[in-house]
Amino acid sequence: MIRALELARQGLGTVEPNPAVGAVIVDDDLRLLGEGWHQRFGGPHAEVHALKQAGEAARGATLYVTLEPCCHFGKTPPCSQAVIAAGLKKVVIAMTDPAPHVSGGGLAELQAAGIDVEVGLLGAEARRLTAPFVMLQTRQRPWVHAKWAMTLDGKLATSTGHSQWISNELSRQWVHTLRGRMDAIIVGIGTALADDPSLTARPPGPRTATRVVVDTQARLPLTSRLVQTATLVPVIVVCGADAAPERRAALQAAGVEVLALSVSEAGYPDPQLWLTEFGRRRMSNVLVEGGSGLFGGLWDARLIDEVHAFIAPKLVGGLAAPSPIGGTGLPQIPQTANLENQSVQLLKDNILLNGFVRYD
Repeated sequence: MIRALELARQGLGTVEPNPAVGAVIVDDDLRLLGEGWHQRFGGPHAEVHALKQAGEAARGATLYVTLEPCCHFGKTPPCSQAVIAAGLKKVVIAMTDPAPHVSGGGLAELQAAGIDVEVGLLGAEARRLTAPFVMLQTRQRPWVHAKWAMTLDGKLATSTGHSQWISNELSRQWVHTLRGRMDAIIVGIGTALADDPSLTARPPGPRTATRVVVDTQARLPLTSRLVQTATLVPVIVVCGADAAPERRAALQAAGVEVLALSVSEAGYPDPQLWLTEFGRRRMSNVLVEGGSGLFGGLWDARLIDEVHAFIAPKLVGGLAAPSPIGGTGLPQIPQTANLENQSVQLLKDNILLNGFVRYD
């Protein structure tokens, strides 16, 4: 199953909105007969690749797969029937599929065919791997990654707004790799005005992210890099329903999609609404890159799922210098860590702290 999980990770960025899945077929002596992973959206699933490699040797063998085999006709035939036809005697599954059109149906078909089925081996690892897919299936919204670079004293910028560069070049390269597997990259209007970013992956990754600016009053300048390249890479401005019609029309004329939504009590377009819309568009992963107001709105709404925090050994000070998360915040310091599944990586003199957010 460890090997199946390794294989599954190779599909990240190319299979969404499907889940990343890996499969391994072995004989009774645990000799490898076949293996595979879901390589691209619309292509054969992991089990099919593994069965093709194993051939007739799969009869009487054991399949280890990171997710319950599908039992429906989608872009490909059901994997459960392929497993049954191959004559496997046992299937070990890391986790069941939360999708309503599967959700135990694959298990039932395998068991009805007399196949021994075991569920739960390395299930926690499989759930971490498929968390964006599970979020999209169960809550109909994408998995929200929050990325920021901050100084050792917790600042996103100086009190004058200067922020380039807090992180080092290696950290920035890492961010471009992350961008390359996202469905959307999102910033607030403050960040867009201060940095005039392109919000693209350089070099390009397996996915081309839609660039999104949360811009209550539709203030994004027509001369900005985002607007100037909107016909090449999609740009969405999420604004309030009362944003000036002439500003909205000018952005639309320049090739920008304008999504006008009701405004929350905090004064921003309601993040639950635009995340739900992105879920409707089958976005699996979105990357939020600031600023503190946008992070604060998402944090207060309990909508940040994963954090990628780059910490640089720099000190700037200043009461007016912004910290990563604004908004209302918590009234008390949490007594336990907010991050689960933590990992720490040293990128030369920068530290990358990654983890899933836990809301108590």
